[in-house]
Amino acid sequence: MTYRIPLGDWADSFVGWLTSALGGVFDLLGALLRGSYDLVYPVLAMPPFLVVAVVLAAAAFAAKGWRLAVGSLLGFAVIRGVDQWDNAMASLALVLVASVIALAVGVPVGIWAARNARVSAAVRPVLDFMQTMPAFVYLIPAVVLFRVGVVPGLVATIIFALAPGVRFTELGIRQVDGEVVEAGHAFGATPGRILRQVQLPLALPTIMAGVNQVIMLALSMVVISGMVGAAGLGQDVVQALQRVDIGLGFEAGLSVVVLAMYLDRVTAALGDRSPVARALKVRAAA
Repeated sequence: MTYRIPLGDWADSFVGWLTSALGGVFDLLGALLRGSYDLVYPVLAMPPFLVVAVVLAAAAFAAKGWRLAVGSLLGFAVIRGVDQWDNAMASLALVLVASVIALAVGVPVGIWAARNARVSAAVRPVLDFMQTMPAFVYLIPAVVLFRVGVVPGLVATIIFALAPGVRFTELGIRQVDGEVVEAGHAFGATPGRILRQVQLPLALPTIMAGVNQVIMLALSMVVISGMVGAAGLGQDVVQALQRVDIGLGFEAGLSVVVLAMYLDRVTAALGDRSPVARALKVRAAA
């Protein structure tokens, strides 16, 4: 007698039920996600290369200084030189949309988990599941629910990148010195005011580290999402794999690396520029 748990059949039935019972909801959600992408992508892709590159380099300069700005310009020039600029901007649009949505969900959930032990206990296994599930698996129900294209790539990316936003936010708030919070209570501050003016500012360096991780995971998943027709560098990576085209794969892969380095350095620098991070650096140096 063979012992087997029909878990796959249950999952298939559940997704089928979602498709039939909530098809209208998923159509609306897909339209909203597609509309968000359609708003961001033209802003990055329609202006001339030099304009977008200078604006992005200016953001790097504001975050960390001229070295990062010059390095960013050189990296963007390489992307333009290998004719991957349009694909890179499509990937960047996907990353920005997915990261904003993931953070809009993850940060409030992290705050809630930090302030409520039961919520934290309930959220933790869900986050463990989301972080350990292979990335390719997220694409299967996303394609069933939203068909191929940009939307399933966005949905899979949001789910895949959500966990660090929750974890780092909860960690940052829990690490705030309890005596500081008690002092706020002693002066009559409301819980909401303590959260806004004490806990979140002190937790900002940790939260920004979570933002960095969300963006990095989103970029990695955007590349994988090319398998389901999502626009951007992922499509060229998939095509290079199918054709065994080493040149195309190297060009697309190098463009992904440049984007990843730019996003990583800028978000890390923004976290270092927070007043709390500066104070901690000064204290460590003393």
